[in-house]
Amino acid sequence: MKNNKKSNKKATAKKKMSGGAVWGTVAAVAVIVLVCAVFAIGAFGGKGTYTTSSSGKNPAVESTNKADGKEDKNMIQENVKVAVEMENGGEFVLELYPEYAPQTVQNFVDLVTDGFYDGVGFHRVVDGFMAQGGDPEGTGMGGSGTNIPGEFSANGFAQNTLSHTRGVISMARSQDPDSASSQFFICYDDASFLDGQYAAFGKVVEGMEVVDAFLDEERTYNSMGELASPVEPITMKKVTVIE
Repeated sequence: MKNNKKSNKKATAKKKMSGGAVWGTVAAVAVIVLVCAVFAIGAFGGKGTYTTSSSGKNPAVESTNKADGKEDKNMIQENVKVAVEMENGGEFVLELYPEYAPQTVQNFVDLVTDGFYDGVGFHRVVDGFMAQGGDPEGTGMGGSGTNIPGEFSANGFAQNTLSHTRGVISMARSQDPDSASSQFFICYDDASFLDGQYAAFGKVVEGMEVVDAFLDEERTYNSMGELASPVEPITMKKVTVIE
């Protein structure tokens, strides 16, 4: 609740402003809020469903921190390699690191095993930044129907220290830290400003030139003003766990 004195002061101040000034201020704030919302949701997609505990940390995330020194035997423990065969014949290999983001790796591998990514494409390709894919709708707003906890330091998960450097794969999300689902992005250049804010969980270890070639495809401007939307689909034909 707000203090009554403060409310009275604000009311008095508003009376002193002209009608045009008041509406101008409201319109400016509305535009800023809209722009921020479009970037946060349109950029990384997904919908969150998790809640936080009284400590301010997500209980699902807290459960993955090995405070008692025990490992969850149901989770993947070793690095995993995944081959991505593109529709045009190119191929690249990802190595996934559960030491940094165990639930994220498990979720990705489960989706690969289920064939979820087969026939799904990259809908957002930005020079000097990243290539984003994994949305079955191809709009940037779709997912698998399941959300996972955000395994990054800003969400109370300190063990993820993998930096967003060239070739690193990370999970896309909306403003909700626990909204990651199936969408992911691969960094083209250093994007360390995303460290601690998104769950990096692996890296392209073979065939990065195939991912680079996405930039050669004709693209149009998206709703965020990025030259990023491929004119022709950039599609993953088959995604497979190879070791």
